[in-house]
Amino acid sequence: MLFPSLHCLWMALVLAGLPSAGAVRVVESKSLSSCQADSKFTASLFNVAFTPDNRSVSVDAIGVSSIDGNVTAEIEVIAYGYVAVRQTVDPCKLKLSGLCPMSTGKIDLTSTFQLKGDDIVNRVPGITYTVPDLDGIVRVYINSTKTGTRVACLQASLSNQKTVYQRGVGWATAVIAGMGLVASAITSGLGHSNTAAHIAANALSLFGYFQAQAMIGMASANLPPIVQSWTQNFEWSMGIMNVGFMQTIFTWYQRATGGSPASLLSSLSTTSVEVQKRSLDAVDRLLMRAHHQLVRRANNDGATNALSATTVVRGIKRVAFHAGIESTNLFMTGLAFYIIFVIAVILAVAIFKGVCELCVRAGWFKSNKFQEFRHGWKTVLKGILFRLTLIGYPQMVVLCLWEVTQRDSASEVVLALSFFIGMTLTLSWAALKVTRIAKRSVTLHKNPAYILYSDPVALNKWGFLYVQFRATAYYFIVPVLGYTLVKGAFIALSQGNAVVQAVALLLIELALLVAASILRPWMDKKVNIFNLSIAVVNVLNAIFLLFFTNVFNLPGIVNGVMGVIFFVVNAVFALVILVLVLVSTLYAIFSKNPDTRYQPMRDDRASFTKSQSQLNTELDALGATARGHLQVPYKGRDLDDDASTYSSASFARAPHDTRAASDHLAPPSTPGLAQPMAEREPPLSPVDPSAPLYPHGSPMSHDPDPASRYMYSGYNGSTQPGSDLPLLHGSSHAVSSDRRSPDYQGRAGSPQVSQASYRQQTNSSPWQRGAGYDH
Repeated sequence: MLFPSLHCLWMALVLAGLPSAGAVRVVESKSLSSCQADSKFTASLFNVAFTPDNRSVSVDAIGVSSIDGNVTAEIEVIAYGYVAVRQTVDPCKLKLSGLCPMSTGKIDLTSTFQLKGDDIVNRVPGITYTVPDLDGIVRVYINSTKTGTRVACLQASLSNQKTVYQRGVGWATAVIAGMGLVASAITSGLGHSNTAAHIAANALSLFGYFQAQAMIGMASANLPPIVQSWTQNFEWSMGIMNVGFMQTIFTWYQRATGGSPASLLSSLSTTSVEVQKRSLDAVDRLLMRAHHQLVRRANNDGATNALSATTVVRGIKRVAFHAGIESTNLFMTGLAFYIIFVIAVILAVAIFKGVCELCVRAGWFKSNKFQEFRHGWKTVLKGILFRLTLIGYPQMVVLCLWEVTQRDSASEVVLALSFFIGMTLTLSWAALKVTRIAKRSVTLHKNPAYILYSDPVALNKWGFLYVQFRATAYYFIVPVLGYTLVKGAFIALSQGNAVVQAVALLLIELALLVAASILRPWMDKKVNIFNLSIAVVNVLNAIFLLFFTNVFNLPGIVNGVMGVIFFVVNAVFALVILVLVLVSTLYAIFSKNPDTRYQPMRDDRASFTKSQSQLNTELDALGATARGHLQVPYKGRDLDDDASTYSSASFARAPHDTRAASDHLAPPSTPGLAQPMAEREPPLSPVDPSAPLYPHGSPMSHDPDPASRYMYSGYNGSTQPGSDLPLLHGSSHAVSSDRRSPDYQGRAGSPQVSQASYRQQTNSSPWQRGAGYDH
């Protein structure tokens, strides 16, 4: 199943433009627009197909003419901006009824005729019939035979029925991206945190690249056909997928909430729709602008005459038209699929939790398999929901803000504002929370990784925002969120000005590339290269988009060639990063120890990311406490809570109940133990980690054998070391609360040494000296 997906992608990319053995060569057009300000002929329906193998031409057109008399037609065939054919045709010689002579009024033309000779067929290059998404137009100038003046100008887009828009590409990219996210979750549950972080980071970046491609397709510039079709392959990442019964529901909902659904797709038999792909002349731009001012929804407004108007779609409406979705249903489509995706993930997590518990009880799994997930699955689910919010944020920014400008119905506008504001505030609050946690960790421990990675609750809940970055670059999520918001806003709100939109996108992409190149914020060199490569391609795509707006007034062939280059560059790049993610995913799934493929992080996060289930013995627990790495179960307090964060002054524990200290400190094998190790409070160290074991000047610091005194001193009510060690002396009394008192800090008659003076002498906390963080 995995390799066929990649094979499908490769075959779709390679074979999309190759001719089929038994395919019929054809060039057709399904739209006709005016290219003259005072054109005396307009068409509402125009379907023309030319089959070179039998030299036949079929015409099906409905139009309105104000021309009276005989005319001649001057035909130009333009491919990629180059005039390939120029021919003058006399309708009377071809015996075209309705055109010889022309008369005022409605013209209903349905005819099929055959060209004589092979002259015209031979002049059309063979590549015209095989290259996918042909960028060609036919322009027809109608001249009066009597006066010789030009009375009308019409142009039609050409297609050869071959395209790079393949469903297989969309399915393959979606499957591989989904596999990466699922594999990262599974490997994380199995304890391979390093592998999970790498796969998740690359999968999220891959998904972000797909969304960037989809946004290019939503731009209002006049994209070449091959660019339109290629970007359409990734619109699934924005939730744009056509399901028939859902469209019926959305249309009903819009009517029920006071909206007026569009009917463009249902009127294709009587309405000509032009998907704009090439810049028009200045006069044509004025005509189109006037047309859009008169027609807000060109397919349902009373100002649109079914016999004389041609609907022009561009930008987001163009994407909806290609997807077979009415533009008024686009927002609800994206919103519905996002909600369905979130609900499906919640159900999948709940089902997986139930399956794990069932397998453990049946003895199919060991009791420690997915132990952290089973004990804290609700916290893990919260983190997953936050991550889904981050993944769907670009999609909802574009669709929600665009819906606000379209106002399809009052209810849909309320939904759009609610989701946009809610998701923005949620992610902003999460980013602020991460920043506060990291700053507190730097203040207390001189390393942001300590608190960010030492508590499983904080890591599972907020880790989606920072695990892909190195610990010291935790703040980079803030510019990333700002980049997503601003970029989506320009896509949604600048549909009427392609140049402003293209320039803004170029500046935004350049800003992100420069910042990422200087800071290199991702977790290691490979992930930095992966993400910087995506940033470079996004900048290149923004440059292409700027050229497609025709702001430089370059010849048409330049845009045509640049469209082909855009497709080749992005197709190759997409294939490469898909293969990289697929290989990493398969290695993580089938390898016994996938962490060996990745080097340890330089931010030393692994030394702080310890599993509670790994504290299998009392010595492990005491060791964790001694190094300042106190583990808490999921039911305990949260390190990201301001009121319960560790401090080097107090190293505060959670409030104790009335249980004896022996109940806390007894090893797992102690008879009568009421709770398993993973669900009890971790053992407490008899020594305050915030105070030195042997302060400078104390007699103990000069004791030739301090260990013997520490181990065998009895409890006599004095402040002797080891006086409150019940496991060593058989005492069952609770740990005294006076161990944090000044008397405790001055054990063995030593003078009191304040923490501030001691830290000045050592200039680092004990765990930093032990972990190699001396400064």
